[in-house]
Amino acid sequence: MAGTAQSSSSAKPGLHPRNLHRFGYNFAELVGSSPELAAYLFVNQYGNESVDFANPNAVKALNRALLVHFYGVEGWDIPDGYLCPPIPGRADYIHHLADLLAFGNDGTIPRGHSVRGLDVGVGASCVYPVIGCREYGWRFVGADIDAVAIESSSRIVALNSFLAEAVECRQQPYSADIFRNIILPDERFDFTLCNPPFHASPQEAAAGTQRKLRNLGHSRGEKLVLNFGGQANELWCEGGEEAFIRNMITQSADFSHQCFWFTTLVSKGDILSSIHRALKAANVADMRLVTMEQGQKISRVVAWTFLSSQEQRQWRSERWSGATASR
Repeated sequence: MAGTAQSSSSAKPGLHPRNLHRFGYNFAELVGSSPELAAYLFVNQYGNESVDFANPNAVKALNRALLVHFYGVEGWDIPDGYLCPPIPGRADYIHHLADLLAFGNDGTIPRGHSVRGLDVGVGASCVYPVIGCREYGWRFVGADIDAVAIESSSRIVALNSFLAEAVECRQQPYSADIFRNIILPDERFDFTLCNPPFHASPQEAAAGTQRKLRNLGHSRGEKLVLNFGGQANELWCEGGEEAFIRNMITQSADFSHQCFWFTTLVSKGDILSSIHRALKAANVADMRLVTMEQGQKISRVVAWTFLSSQEQRQWRSERWSGATASR
């Protein structure tokens, strides 16, 4: 059995109001923009057109079609085996980040190249910079420890003029570092974003993939295939998501006045209390939690800043003046 259908008539509950994907997939329009998607379409048992979400080639073709149709991306591709992230969820993160920047800024979203974000773990797909550039005109630095991922994202940037002057990809040479070697001494970022490794071991990552495939109707004995892909560093790290985020919080203190908002996705709700303790220990000035619902899936964005209220006002005045538009 193939994955759950998403038709043009089915809205996705919980997605951000500005999310272009909140009304599901119109496959006729997507095929019109990216004809190769047609090879992966079928009519499921409910009579709806869909793709097999357990097939990595189908997932990649759908992502390419979404990026072409909604964001005008040309030549998008990723190497085999690299993470192919779901576009609607990634777009939601970007839109909630925009709301975070608007908070305390008279309810307006700062737009344009004066706003700069750091994507920690840009991966091979360059998805967050693509959406942030198209939707809000922001600039990005995309960082990753994987040389192949950096090469892939750099190629996507080079092929698209709207990215070429707005996105820079940088390789992190040391796996233990998150911001050091990436944030340069004279640089300022208005936000960081990150989709941290979820699992604590390769075995845990494999078990998670098996669960996903069973939910998509595949039996336990079938060959393990990562439908959304993912290299080891994208899927797991020692200590899992909790350890990675706590380490990020600790390291962010060294760059406390070079970034307004540090943010990260949090998938596991039961680690929020641990993250809260780490934020208090780091003496952050403010912290926020945003809940994102995508159908039955719930994820969260945790944000924190070291800037005082006065420093925040000064930051907005110096960097965002004249770069805002109504929400």
